[in-house]
Amino acid sequence: MAFALKKRGPSDFERASDGSMTLIEHIRELRNRLFRASLGILGGLIAGFWLADPVFFLLKRPYCRLPGTTDALGHCQNLLALAPTTAFLMKLKLALWLGLIIGGPIWLYQLWAFIAPGLHRSERKWAYVFVAIAAPLFAAGGVLAYFVVDKGLGFLMDAGVGGLSNQFEVTAYIAFVTNMILLFGVAFEFPLILLMLNFTGVASARRLLSWWRVVIFVSFAFAAIATPDPGPFGMTLLASALSLLYFVAVGVAFLNDKRRGRGREMYAGIPDDEVSPLDLSAEPVGASGRVESASPIGAPEPIEAPAPIERRYDDMT
Repeated sequence: MAFALKKRGPSDFERASDGSMTLIEHIRELRNRLFRASLGILGGLIAGFWLADPVFFLLKRPYCRLPGTTDALGHCQNLLALAPTTAFLMKLKLALWLGLIIGGPIWLYQLWAFIAPGLHRSERKWAYVFVAIAAPLFAAGGVLAYFVVDKGLGFLMDAGVGGLSNQFEVTAYIAFVTNMILLFGVAFEFPLILLMLNFTGVASARRLLSWWRVVIFVSFAFAAIATPDPGPFGMTLLASALSLLYFVAVGVAFLNDKRRGRGREMYAGIPDDEVSPLDLSAEPVGASGRVESASPIGAPEPIEAPAPIERRYDDMT
């Protein structure tokens, strides 16, 4: 007994790639993607609401490492809440951040599934590579910021006026810590910009290396302006990390240039503003040969008189 198999049509990804999907179908797909992404964030928000307390105590540890914040038994003192709703709003804010992180794979996939059909195969491949590098770099920057927060707080307390209590307001303290983590995480994405310039052929590794003075100066200036901690420790550590990542990115760029054979072209070692060599040796010019006169042009042949109208057409027309 033979069963007829139903022929499966092209998927939504294939239809979006070849341009056969209409505008209304694109809008409908965007609506579905946003709805699924919202469900992922909502699920992460519910999970983050239960994880908000452990995360809060984790963010509180740098404060507990400061001098004068623990009692005789080693218990860390509590942070101040200046309003009745501060504790609930802080837990809700932490839950929202955790929801974005926990639901990140879902809403990032929905965003990528909507954008990917408009990219070429090579562009999608490089997008996978850069995303795989960006996530660990951001995490490394956040971890580094977490371990230097107490150093920055210690400097602020020592450099300020004396006679003040070390008990902080909870909203200001959590904002300070999260801003440090976010800033360090975003700053650690700087090498990806250099690698994009190199992999797309905009700048070679030698040109990137020639910028080292400017990059180091900009790194220290950026760290001094953007760091919430005005102390020298956090600024120097962030600038040093950015400079180190810059040289690592330049090393990867050299490997990429070597793999692609850049620098071995015909004019690779010649500067762009160098004048090309010219052959200025004089050559003797001899007398030219005799030029023969042109033969006369004959008279044109007479043109036949046009035939009458009734005899211009054949039997077919």
